[in-house]
Amino acid sequence: MFPQHRVSLHTVLMPQSDVRELLGSAKHLGLSLLAGPPVGPALQRVVMAPIDALAAPPGSLVIATTRDGNPPSPYQVDVAIRQAIARDFSGLLFIGELVLAETARALAERARMRVLTCTSGSPPDIAMGIDRIVRGDAIGALARAEYAIDRAGAIAMQERDGSGEQILAAAGEALGVSLTIVPDPGARWTDPDAVCIGETAVGRLQADSSDAAVALATPVIASLVSRAMQRDLNERFAPTQSRADLIVELILADSSRVDAFAADATRLGLPLQLSHVVGWLRVSHRADPSHRPPRTMVAALELFALQLVEPRSELWHFASMHDDLVLVSSEQLGAGDHQRRLREVGSQLIHHVAALGGSDWLCTLGLGTPQLGASGLRQSAAEARIAVETAIASGRTGSIEATDVTGLRRVLLDFYASPLSRQLLDDVLAPLDALGPERSEVAVRTLQAYLSNRNSLARAAEALNLHPNAVNYRVRRAEQALQLDLSDPDHRFAVELACRVRLLSTRR
Repeated sequence: MFPQHRVSLHTVLMPQSDVRELLGSAKHLGLSLLAGPPVGPALQRVVMAPIDALAAPPGSLVIATTRDGNPPSPYQVDVAIRQAIARDFSGLLFIGELVLAETARALAERARMRVLTCTSGSPPDIAMGIDRIVRGDAIGALARAEYAIDRAGAIAMQERDGSGEQILAAAGEALGVSLTIVPDPGARWTDPDAVCIGETAVGRLQADSSDAAVALATPVIASLVSRAMQRDLNERFAPTQSRADLIVELILADSSRVDAFAADATRLGLPLQLSHVVGWLRVSHRADPSHRPPRTMVAALELFALQLVEPRSELWHFASMHDDLVLVSSEQLGAGDHQRRLREVGSQLIHHVAALGGSDWLCTLGLGTPQLGASGLRQSAAEARIAVETAIASGRTGSIEATDVTGLRRVLLDFYASPLSRQLLDDVLAPLDALGPERSEVAVRTLQAYLSNRNSLARAAEALNLHPNAVNYRVRRAEQALQLDLSDPDHRFAVELACRVRLLSTRR
């Protein structure tokens, strides 16, 4: 026989004001509502009393016990409900599995008497647990948090079903709240509510309502969700990452070793026989282009790229090259707008860099041309690298630079990408630069039109929409400033090359 045991509760300041809120916060006690409305009068106290001698003040939640500890008979339940109604209890709770008879259920529903059952623990422990939850003290919060962590951990241990969504659902049900992941590129992996993949924060764990138990459980639940997402990422993208390593080796290898990659590519499922277009993405600091981005930013960008292209029909791979991100899009030969699709993905990556690092970081993307096979992939990668380096060197950081298909422009870009080459060309045009920006640009454009038309004043005048005499005047002044003889083939070639590269590097 259980002795009568009373646990006094405050009658005014009670966070859990009705049974609905109690059920949401006491999942670890195994409480369930059998009959009666979930919302009703406030729970003023918890009283434990024998089922054959129910005595408690009005407004009490009474735990009805039996002498032998077994579930009560239907007759005892019916009598207990009638006594609870007559004495104006706020609720009646039975211990153990209980099937409520239809007559008893109808009686409780008609009188709005809440009938509950509890399947775990002894009556004294249940009484103390409900008391702590209703009063909202630290021990009650700790019990709820511990139960939520246990539920989340049990789901996480499952190999197939332990997804992040299921962990959130189990933990939220245990806490009586709704848990979601809110994307936040600014979150740090050290934040207690951060959800991360590796050291890359992808968002924050957020509850629709918060209390001490939620605050206690949040860091552990966020960690479990992070591990589940990392496991899922490894399963989804591990083959892609292995192929990315092979792509890096292919790009860096000597041309004589290209054929040796065929066997490894076949084993990893990398179809080198397709047409490939490569984008070379570089993140640089606005104030100091030599300042490299944080490692976490590069990892976050690569993760975003993998998730971005997953639903697309093209075959995509990403590889990190000295803090740069190499994008490879592969399709069947002859696929139209191949480079445009790479540009679309690259544009979204550029916007994501702005969200990750703010206005201090700029993202520049160089685009290669579609090329066939392993050697074509290497060529497209070289074109993309030259394009991005040229864009940065010529002050067009933060843009998308496409390589043309004629070949000449690629040669000039490669030439201009070399610091030594740029210095030599700048030395050739330095006398014109001394005239000032506007006069220098006019002189360079005039010389370019004149020299590219084989020193023909008439054709140059037509290209510039000027009178031949005006072109002749400009050319002679520029020739005098350069102190070079433009009739000399070597001088003419050097000046034309310098003008071409200068105009190419400043064209947006």
